[in-house]
Amino acid sequence: MLKIWGRRSAFNVQKVMWLVGELGLEHEHTTLGGDAGGLDDPAFRRMNPHGKVPVIDDNGTVIWESHAILRYLAAVYGDASLWPNDPAERSWADRWMDWTQSSLQPTFLTGIFWGYFRTPEAQRDWPAIRKNQELSNQYFKRLDEALEGRDYLGGARLGLADIPAGTHLYRYFGMDLERPPLPRVEAWYERLQERPAYQEHVKIPFQDLKGKTSF
Repeated sequence: MLKIWGRRSAFNVQKVMWLVGELGLEHEHTTLGGDAGGLDDPAFRRMNPHGKVPVIDDNGTVIWESHAILRYLAAVYGDASLWPNDPAERSWADRWMDWTQSSLQPTFLTGIFWGYFRTPEAQRDWPAIRKNQELSNQYFKRLDEALEGRDYLGGARLGLADIPAGTHLYRYFGMDLERPPLPRVEAWYERLQERPAYQEHVKIPFQDLKGKTSF
C-alpha cells in the first residue's frame, strides 16, 4: 500500500494528497512535522536526508520532493489526460509545475504566507512583504491570462499543471489581501472547489498556523 508522511495542513503535502484523492489511491497516512514532530527521527532521515515532508513509499519505492512525487504518481497511476504521453504536450504541464515551484511558490507561499501570516507581527519584514505581494499579484495575473479560453491550465480537463498552482488558491483567497481583478482565476478556483479531492485535501483551515514559524 502507498504510504505518505506529512501533516495535512502542510502546503507541499496537500499537493500530493490532492492528487492521491483524484486518483482514488488506497494509502496509509502518517502525520509528521509541525506539532507532531518526527522530522529528525533517524528512520525518517533515512528516507529523506533533508528532513522535510512529503515523503512517500510506494511498495518500496521511496520518493521525496512534492513535484517528483506528483510526476511519479501521474506516471504510474494516471492516464494521458492527467500527464500526456507525448513529450511536447507533457512539457506544458512540466513548464507550469516548474514555474510554480521556482516563481509563484517562493513569492506567495514563502514571501507572504510565511513572511506575513506565519510570522509574529513584531517580526514581520514589511518592505519584503509588500514587494512579494506586488510580485505575487503579477504572477496571479499571468495565470489569469493563461486561463483565457480554458477551464484548466492544460485545457478542458484537470491536469498535472493545475495541482501545484491550484493548491495556492485556498490560501490566496482566504487571506486578507489586496488582490487585482482575476476573473478567470476565480472561475478556475470555483471549478477546483467543486472537486471532492480538493475539498478534502486542500481546503483545510489554516488559522491555527498564524504566527507559527515551525515546519
